[in-house]
Amino acid sequence: MKSPNYVLRCACYTGESSVEVNTEADSNDITEHPDYDKRRPHLCTVCDKRFTRERNLSDHQRIHTGEKPFVCTVCDKRFRTSTSLDGHVQIHSREKDYTCTQCEKHFSNQAYLRKHMRNHVNVHSSKYKCTECGKCFVTKQSLTRHRQIHSGVKPFECGVCSKRFIRAGHLVVHSRIHSGVKPYKCHMCDKVFRWSGHLNRHMTVHIRDKSYKCTMCDKAFSHSDYLKSHMKVHTGVKPHKCQLCNKTFTYSSNLNTHMRVHTGDKPYRCSLCNKRFNQSSHLRIHKRHVHSNRRPYHCPYCGKMFKKKIDLKRHVRIHTGAKPYSCRHCSERFTHHGQLKCHLLKSHNEGTSFSCHICQMKFSNRGSYNMHVLRHQGVKPYVCSQCPKRFCTASELRQHQSAHSDIKQFCCSLCDKSFKRAEAVKKHFKKCYSIIMML
Repeated sequence: MKSPNYVLRCACYTGESSVEVNTEADSNDITEHPDYDKRRPHLCTVCDKRFTRERNLSDHQRIHTGEKPFVCTVCDKRFRTSTSLDGHVQIHSREKDYTCTQCEKHFSNQAYLRKHMRNHVNVHSSKYKCTECGKCFVTKQSLTRHRQIHSGVKPFECGVCSKRFIRAGHLVVHSRIHSGVKPYKCHMCDKVFRWSGHLNRHMTVHIRDKSYKCTMCDKAFSHSDYLKSHMKVHTGVKPHKCQLCNKTFTYSSNLNTHMRVHTGDKPYRCSLCNKRFNQSSHLRIHKRHVHSNRRPYHCPYCGKMFKKKIDLKRHVRIHTGAKPYSCRHCSERFTHHGQLKCHLLKSHNEGTSFSCHICQMKFSNRGSYNMHVLRHQGVKPYVCSQCPKRFCTASELRQHQSAHSDIKQFCCSLCDKSFKRAEAVKKHFKKCYSIIMML
């Protein structure tokens, strides 16, 4: 597995803690509980936490390193300690012998039950109290972790995008965005996931019991969260609003992705050309269309091959004569949507136009306008890697590069003969077709 590219910066964890602890007398303050002052000889050099046994220190240090050496043989989920793995394995056995006396919820092991029981404890009666906000905690460890929020200190920095985190574990999880590592694998369909929570949600797909039914369309779901998410389709509710442009979203994840438009954050980097993207899906599309030579879509009329199905669909209209786009002002019809936009602008003065400041020519889209201006300026940013020739557009460069390449991307669908250029395969196709018709 490729190791994630991140840096752990723990400069704040010296002997002088950056988190100020109020030691005033308080019946709920941790200074009132000297039982934690007993001798603990094993010291963590990262966060100064002490332990009574060396084994406990070793387990703890994996929090900082992100190491998870214990692997579940059923689902490949990884754990820091053997105890955590033992507890997890019981999930697959489906045996839940431990029952909560307060709400009758069932658990597969006692540790999960004890953790759940804390939800029923009156937090205000808990002995560990934060002096900043008054929030109470059942354990000292929970209070210590909580105090880091008030300090504002985020000692763990990502070496790729410089985003900072309070805990090393959060950085380890974040680093998978850049590395592309997906360590959680579904044992039923081999689908892989970046986070364990996504795998857990996915597993419900394989569960046949879909007891959560939509009252609007009778669609059924295996998880209550899926039903809640689906209901937004019917209600049209978009509760998540961007504070910068007032655009609203159905899901918080969509809002988080949208915010990158304003911040300029592009955390997804192509490992082949270093181009960056603000969404992982855009990176996948880029790799498939730019760096892959695979063209799985073939035109049945001339054999031309395409990387995208939509490109084939548009191309076929040349052969069929289909013109699905009609003008609402006149009887004109068009093969492509761009042609309709151009017609509306020139003939009916409808739509947004981009006017060239040199020749006053109008364009219906910014891309065509930008290319036109570059031709006036004589700018040719696309350079052939095989010869000194330069071009205004990427498509012109690609067409030229076929002269240097042995790749024959145009294939005759009648005899499977391949050609470098579209003109050659069209000429051949006509001959091939006429020969077949004569047989």
